[in-house]
Amino acid sequence: MKSSHLLALLAAVTAASVAPARAAPGDRTEALLRELSDAPGPPGFEEDVRRIMVREMKPLADQLSYDGMGSVIARQGSSGPRIMLDAHMDELGGVVRRTTKAGFLSMQMLGGWLDQALPDQRWIIIGSKGPVRAVTGIRDIHVVPAEERTKVFPRDSLYLDVGAHSDAEVAAMGIGPGDPVVPDSPFEVLNGTQRYLGKAWDDRVGCAVLIEAMRRLKASGHPNQIFFAATTQEEVGLRGAHSAADVIKPDIGVAIEGGITGDSPGRNPEETQGVLGAGPGIFLYDSSALPNRRLAALTRDTARAKGIPLQLDLVQGYGDDSSEIQKSTGGAPTVNLVVPARYTHAHNGIIDRADFDGMVDLVVAMLQKLDAATVARMRDFTPEK
Repeated sequence: MKSSHLLALLAAVTAASVAPARAAPGDRTEALLRELSDAPGPPGFEEDVRRIMVREMKPLADQLSYDGMGSVIARQGSSGPRIMLDAHMDELGGVVRRTTKAGFLSMQMLGGWLDQALPDQRWIIIGSKGPVRAVTGIRDIHVVPAEERTKVFPRDSLYLDVGAHSDAEVAAMGIGPGDPVVPDSPFEVLNGTQRYLGKAWDDRVGCAVLIEAMRRLKASGHPNQIFFAATTQEEVGLRGAHSAADVIKPDIGVAIEGGITGDSPGRNPEETQGVLGAGPGIFLYDSSALPNRRLAALTRDTARAKGIPLQLDLVQGYGDDSSEIQKSTGGAPTVNLVVPARYTHAHNGIIDRADFDGMVDLVVAMLQKLDAATVARMRDFTPEK
């Protein structure tokens, strides 16, 4: 064999040995992420997402129940520490407020939208006769004064256009005040990569982690009672996590969220250190919660032992379910783990499949370590002598 051919062969073998494993296109996990992302579910209207979660979780659970806010609680195991693994089902959206005589609809936003993200976007209104397509209009540049062309359109100036001529036509479509509105942003595999474009990664990516972790732990076993909680109304005040934690009474809480990234152009490096494709992350600070230090250390040690890259981040202006879990039942050690996502709280976000797979690996390994002695150590605040 020629030396050049040998070198090429060695290079190919080396590249194959160090390259990350790539998921098969269109595999079960990709299909699950697609279905969860596409499902409509703004706060208080999580029915379609709940239906998917129950379908997937019920065969893997020893018991499945609901709290009074509509959260799904699936338990595996009947003894050992009570571990709450949380992800929220709701996404940013809105509800119809009123219809004008000319057939336009105003919208009450649900969740932390940027006004910049709202004009000239496609939406779906879930009415009594099924989905209705809509668009938020935008003023024509030909009539906008030059001094106003760089200004942000305030949300109260926006209306949904469904193509109707009158309020009677709107009513005939089966839509009206109180009907939920969600972004119209179908899931796509981005140009043959393992990056997924879609809406609602905050927090459908966490919902998928719950399901895949349940599947793995059902097969491998664990030393705990794990309560997999798919919660409601996170985007309007972490409400479902509060009621679910009241029911579960956790000894330990782990929230799984969609994180944020700072790797696209024009970002202030102090906003976030998250990088898409660099592994799952842990928030060492956010505006709503500080993690339990020992549980954070366990997370880092587990990632290191398993060879999982773990990103460390601290983020202002971010709240998550772990803050409600940690205040429950007299206090529960918690941590917030994130799958990085670009462009959250907008119509179109991007996640990386390797980050998702790494998160499932990390969560499963952590939960298998949280035996009674480890949990007791996490909850022991006795001063050392």
